[in-house]
Amino acid sequence: MIGMGKRLNEEKRLKVVKEAMAGVKVGVLARMYDVHPETVRSWIRDHRDSISPEEIPAADEHVQELQRLQEVEQRYQKAVKVLGEKELEIEILRELLKKQNPAYLKNLK
Repeated sequence: MIGMGKRLNEEKRLKVVKEAMAGVKVGVLARMYDVHPETVRSWIRDHRDSISPEEIPAADEHVQELQRLQEVEQRYQKAVKVLGEKELEIEILRELLKKQNPAYLKNLK
């Protein structure tokens, strides 16, 4: 079915749960594996009790990569927010200039 995300086998699901338990955010995992965040959360609920601490991946390269991805995403979101605020400021300044211009031009004469 379209829009249902990829069906992941049990092994993959457990891998996702372990990565979540290692500290990777649900949103990042959901995007990476192309599933809904709520799906990831339900897998965590279903499987977390069956995973022993030894099975949780240490900061191996894959988990480090996911954490880097997470940081980049956070920086990106922050940049988008700042950019949006700047664009809004520019828009406000343009509107102010439109209003101010007639008076500004009169003062020059």
